[in-house]
Amino acid sequence: MYIGRIVAIGMTNEGNAAAMYRVSSRSFPNRQAVVNGKNVAIMPREGFEDDLKKNPYITYNCARFVGNYAVVTNGSQTDPITEKLASGMSPRDAITLSLLALDYEHDSLDTPRIVAVIDKTQPIGFLGIIRKDAVIVREFELKKGVAYYLSTYEKNKPCKCNCDEAFTALTAEEITQHVIDGGVFADFEKPVTACGVVVNGDDFDFAVKTV
Repeated sequence: MYIGRIVAIGMTNEGNAAAMYRVSSRSFPNRQAVVNGKNVAIMPREGFEDDLKKNPYITYNCARFVGNYAVVTNGSQTDPITEKLASGMSPRDAITLSLLALDYEHDSLDTPRIVAVIDKTQPIGFLGIIRKDAVIVREFELKKGVAYYLSTYEKNKPCKCNCDEAFTALTAEEITQHVIDGGVFADFEKPVTACGVVVNGDDFDFAVKTV
């Protein structure tokens, strides 16, 4: 099944909150997740820079960190959400206001914008989406060994029914690999690149991998 881009939140069996982002693509597979200081960006692979002329939405910060929060998304909404969290806004409001301001991507597919946020001080996470027909933001209580996910297509409603109960990854590297081909994610087609984040004490560890 092809479900497009994926964001996910979960908790490791050690009790650490985690977040994931995966690019799955049929149209623009030549992309990579690149660590840029304390951020992670999605960029064209070397030799495919001209893809930006075809679609300006294919490059963006997909992961940023501010205070107690890690933010992962499939587009430019990463930055305003992070800035609103830095100003003291709640995750629910930061996600909702940023999605409403930017709207879904006005490309040929009306691609939804999706968001995941985790908090290193509490066992909760948030998933949000703006589609052409809806805006939905939901808070989840995280449980050990379980991940909740949201995608741009098919699985495009934040709900407990979209879950992976085989979330056994522990490290940032394992979490990144898991969203590529572990658990339920193994059933979803055309993975391109991914990023995984996990709470480590007072900080976040993160990793990237390109398929």
